[in-house]
Amino acid sequence: MYSTLIPVACFIVFFGYFILWPVIVYFYDAKGFRKYPSMNAVAGFTDLGFMYEATKGFRSKRLSELHQKYPVIRIGPNSLSFRGIQAIKDIYGHGTGCTKDIFYSTLAGTHFHLADVVDKAEHARKRKVLSAAYALKNLEGWEHKVADKAEKFIRACDAACTAPLKSGLNPDPTDLTFCYRKYTNFFTLEAIADIGLSEQLGFMEKGSDACTAERMDGTLYTVPGARAALHEGSIAQTCTVWAYPWYKWNIYITKLLSKRYRDMWELSDNWGDLVYHRATKRLARYEAGEKLDDFFQALMEDKNGQPHNLDWGEIVAEISIMMNAGSDTTAIALVNVMYQLIKNPEVLKKLRDEVDTVLDEDEVVAPYEKVKHLPYLRAVLDESLRLAPPSSFGLPRRTPAEGCSVGTEYIPGDTTVSISAYVAHRDEKVFEDPETFQPERWLGEKARELQAGFVAFSAGARGCIGRNISYLEQTVLLASVVHRYEMALPSKSWLPEVREGTNLLMKEMPVKVWRRDRV
Repeated sequence: MYSTLIPVACFIVFFGYFILWPVIVYFYDAKGFRKYPSMNAVAGFTDLGFMYEATKGFRSKRLSELHQKYPVIRIGPNSLSFRGIQAIKDIYGHGTGCTKDIFYSTLAGTHFHLADVVDKAEHARKRKVLSAAYALKNLEGWEHKVADKAEKFIRACDAACTAPLKSGLNPDPTDLTFCYRKYTNFFTLEAIADIGLSEQLGFMEKGSDACTAERMDGTLYTVPGARAALHEGSIAQTCTVWAYPWYKWNIYITKLLSKRYRDMWELSDNWGDLVYHRATKRLARYEAGEKLDDFFQALMEDKNGQPHNLDWGEIVAEISIMMNAGSDTTAIALVNVMYQLIKNPEVLKKLRDEVDTVLDEDEVVAPYEKVKHLPYLRAVLDESLRLAPPSSFGLPRRTPAEGCSVGTEYIPGDTTVSISAYVAHRDEKVFEDPETFQPERWLGEKARELQAGFVAFSAGARGCIGRNISYLEQTVLLASVVHRYEMALPSKSWLPEVREGTNLLMKEMPVKVWRRDRV
């Protein structure tokens, strides 16, 4: 008897909880969300709808297509996606009543870092500690570290140089000797490791991102690829996190049913161990009395030498987000802008002419002081960030308990709301002809107005604290590369393969590279 009753009872509970109850909630419609079109057939009933879109690889593109027709899209039973400048201000702007969503606490480790801390007072405390480290004055003092990594990038590029490409031809496959995607990521990982921890990773010199990791018990092992550890973990998280209460269960199920997910979760653990080893090595140097000019020093004590007395878990968490967001988004930006320049040779020529006016012919690495105020260079960078924002997904926020206005809509309390940067940057009311790469749009009379719709670094009090260092790295490396090289994609019709985690990742970009002919 019990052998029959138990399966029947389990089926009734499963059916009631996962199917019948969501249907009842959907039609009862306590918050009035049925009036908004859903992202797909099941998104209004269950978060599995958005998780399905995430597994397809580019959910923000699908959202952008829907937002061409609708200002508000329902992407989950209690989650809405918006478009429009007013919605950006209402969700992310200074003075907003919205707080960070449950998304962040779901993904957080034992300690919050600056990017995932939800409590506003705690965020203010963290930002006060970290703002000195990220201040532009400090970053320009670290320019020599960026220049050192740019020189190593140039060395690797020089070693990959081939003969010039004959006009009108595609490169021979054997001449595609340099993966621009890989080496820009090596560059940013090395730069942030030096700026943050005074550590030399040596990826560009080795041509490999294999490195040592450390488990909590002190066991050391080799991670075969830092990039894979970072990227695959991000993909796994963003395919499974959206049903927040079930996230840990989703990890268990995906590990059980899918070898691919087992591999991705293992790589995610590798990233955590890789970061932990960097942190313990730097702590040992600090405890040995080394006073180094880096981010870690700023975490440990203020400029007068007074200790901040942060928990070790909090320090590791801040190092983790520094290594993650501080490398990946800039690397993505660097590969995207080079892709656009190769595809738009008239823009490349205009940029190169501007750079050549301030750099000597034999200068290998562009001094930041010479190139930081070049208007067309900044316009090119911003236009690439607009067209392909590295952090493309909608950063989720939670409406206050009393509800609030978002755009033209009143949204009840405790609702997840967001705007994808990919969607915001394709708003035709803000960016004319949004699918076209037009750096000139940032130089015209309306350029200032565009900033309100530009959220590559988010907006408001929670905006990216690392934007200055990103611009520093992008400016120095891009100016150096266009001043020295010509590059070609595999063919004129070549398109990159992209996939979206928290960031919009280009897989690889093989190029033929050769030195410029100055005659």
